[in-house]
Amino acid sequence: MRTYSLGVKLFDVKLNDVEVPMTQGASLNRILCQWRSQKPDLDPTCMAVCGAIWRAGKRLTDGLKPNLDRYQLDFSGMDVLLTLRRNGVEAPMSPKEMSEDMMLSTGAMTARLDRLEARGLILRRPRPGDRRALLVSLTPAGVDLVDTMLDGHIAAEERMLSGLNATERQTLLTLLSRIAHDDA
Repeated sequence: MRTYSLGVKLFDVKLNDVEVPMTQGASLNRILCQWRSQKPDLDPTCMAVCGAIWRAGKRLTDGLKPNLDRYQLDFSGMDVLLTLRRNGVEAPMSPKEMSEDMMLSTGAMTARLDRLEARGLILRRPRPGDRRALLVSLTPAGVDLVDTMLDGHIAAEERMLSGLNATERQTLLTLLSRIAHDDA
């Protein structure tokens, strides 16, 4: 059976001697205490870790939304535009390549592309030599929007991560990548 240190503050969680302040929802400390009281044979640490990840994700989402709203974008549209931009202005991608890169179904990709094409931000054209296949690229307006939006996007992310130093950021990236089964 594990022993847990609950920390000094009632609304913080202390796991392995590291205090983690929580500001959204019930405190993880309280949730852990409740589970330990109701199910002493249960180790709820994984619930605290997953809860902290969910809460951090919500905070990140909420922190990026004002910048997206400024450009009338949603997260799915931003994801498509950023994927195309990081691939290179002169390097169109097929919808299949994009959906694999973004872990989406091709149906979900089609709906996203339809919305962005209607706004004049992307262009779909037949692949040379195979008219059945399409290539997607950013229009000049799409490149301009991404390049303009990116400054606010990076600034918002930087603000939200400002409490972490470079070593902590790399550690967090490594740990989260292990959970996501990704190579950081």
